[in-house]
Amino acid sequence: MALPNLTGVGRLTADPELRFTPSSKAVASIPLAFNSRRLNQQTQQWEDGDVLYVRGTVWERLAENAAETLAKGMEVIVTGELRTESWEKDGQKHERTALLIRSIAPNLAFATAVVTKAAPAQNGAQGGAQPRGQGQQGRPQQSRPTQPPADDPWAIDNARGHSDEPPF
Repeated sequence: MALPNLTGVGRLTADPELRFTPSSKAVASIPLAFNSRRLNQQTQQWEDGDVLYVRGTVWERLAENAAETLAKGMEVIVTGELRTESWEKDGQKHERTALLIRSIAPNLAFATAVVTKAAPAQNGAQGGAQPRGQGQQGRPQQSRPTQPPADDPWAIDNARGHSDEPPF
């Protein structure tokens, strides 16, 4: 049976904590809080409801990017698989809900972001390395033409530097 998936909006309760395994794989812990808010119709004030605290974990390139980008208090959109972490300490067994994060990003409703494409990973990336010459979804990368095709409606008119006509 597959683990349950979660997609939601939460807040970081602390900065991501980046560390490395003995085999040099990056892993980051991201503590998250998911809460419900509702507008009280009588007082016209927002009220906080129940809160779910979850420890999120990200691996490899995603871990490094998250640690560099995210900070305590940021609202994020996150997707991942819920699971139960178990451990024993001082003879006591402990369990908690955890989230194996597959994707995470700042919520642009409350922040701005500058996105830059990361350089190809030397030792593979989250989900495995792409073969050389392969782009997203395993499609071959197409070389970019130096000039737009003659029938490109969005092309710039080189004589005037722009086009006055809409391309539709």
